[in-house]
Amino acid sequence: MAAKSHTANGKAVTQGQWGRAWEVDWFSLASVVFLLLFAPFIVYYFIMACDQYSCSLTAPVLDIVSGHARLADIWAKTPPVTAKAAQLYALWVSFQVLLYMGLPDFCHKFLPGYVGGVQEGAVTPAGVVNKYEVNGLQAWLITHLLWFANAHFLSWFSPTIIFDNWIPLLWCANILGYIVSTFAMVKGYLFPTSAQDCKFTGNFFYNYMMGIEFNPRIGKWFDFKLFFNGRPGIVAWTLINLSFAAKQQELYGHVTNSMVLVNVLQAIYVLDFFWNETWYLKTIDICHDHFGWYLGWGDCVWLPYLYTLQGLYLVYHPVQLSTPHAVGVLLLGLVGYYIFRMTNHQKDLFRRTDGRCLIWGRKPRVIECVYTSADGQKHHSKLLVSGFWGVARHFNYTGDLMGSLAYCLACGGGHLLPYFYITYMTILLIHRCLRDEHRCANKYGRDWQRYTAAVPYRLLPGIF
Repeated sequence: MAAKSHTANGKAVTQGQWGRAWEVDWFSLASVVFLLLFAPFIVYYFIMACDQYSCSLTAPVLDIVSGHARLADIWAKTPPVTAKAAQLYALWVSFQVLLYMGLPDFCHKFLPGYVGGVQEGAVTPAGVVNKYEVNGLQAWLITHLLWFANAHFLSWFSPTIIFDNWIPLLWCANILGYIVSTFAMVKGYLFPTSAQDCKFTGNFFYNYMMGIEFNPRIGKWFDFKLFFNGRPGIVAWTLINLSFAAKQQELYGHVTNSMVLVNVLQAIYVLDFFWNETWYLKTIDICHDHFGWYLGWGDCVWLPYLYTLQGLYLVYHPVQLSTPHAVGVLLLGLVGYYIFRMTNHQKDLFRRTDGRCLIWGRKPRVIECVYTSADGQKHHSKLLVSGFWGVARHFNYTGDLMGSLAYCLACGGGHLLPYFYITYMTILLIHRCLRDEHRCANKYGRDWQRYTAAVPYRLLPGIF
């Protein structure tokens, strides 16, 4: 929400604003170990439940408790990695690397309003300003044009290929996730891109989970954080949903309106991500998180496998919504997206113009702030309290949660599994909200107290 980010004499502001901890308390360590142990199992459990128990989350547990099945029985029925899946996954990742590294962006030359090509990121803790080749929208368009060309003209492979190899591909994604995360940790110790942007805690598990390097790179342009955050997982998101829709068509002879809603609403979110990829360079993911297992494995496995549960569920349980229900879901998703996008647009406009703009037709109201950087220099900044930022301190997250809920409601109320996404996103965004506010409270001190008094609610006016 700050209008400007400042540096003094080329030095970055206090490192306390960036990323992960320097020291690890017992709770953080316990959380890290828990996630390292159980996050892969959670992903497997959800996918296995759909494959063997028609997406019931309770049936596997009841089977084991009642003695009708053993863990070994469930594992024995799980498809293993196959040569075909390994080849598909290697081809997929290689193709995305090629689009990322080998094809400079041309979309910004003919799409009005789109910002692509070579762009600068935010200042790192060590004062480095990285440059990025922003070409995610181009990669998404080329990938999907090839997908549709194959489906309608070329017939190189079946559109159901992703669903048909879903669990074997899961093992491939895990292998890549662990290789990338391990390589990033070794690189942070032995040959970091910027040694001054590394953080070491002395705790192996925390370093592995949260990362050591801030922006690990190979060469000048291959940035691990930007590539794995956006490609291959998010480009794949819409392809995965299309494959699920194709499987529904193959099995039942038609595609339900719920599957169409999930495909459309999630495609809007994905396209928004790539249209605003340059803006994304200034968000918390790029500006504060280091690159470790949390991002490396999470982007390879957690994102493509758990963010697409609604489409997977609808293959096993096709839901045809009534017209009022479908319209309600569509409106909730579109209104949520509008709030998410316009809230972020207001903040971006405010920053770019240093507050010299109109928000909701009026000159924006601000809280003037003063903070001190690590070198002892004082700086001035502004916090926006107009527009959506006067409604709640993180109203963009509120819009995001509305969209997330719409995806889930499209699946009806027959099972709990499709609602994992809204549960997870609520926990994630509240945690991110608290992280952000803790950092701002330390940075702005009493000025932050003035801001919270002016905008008392975080997400929901009158509630939270």
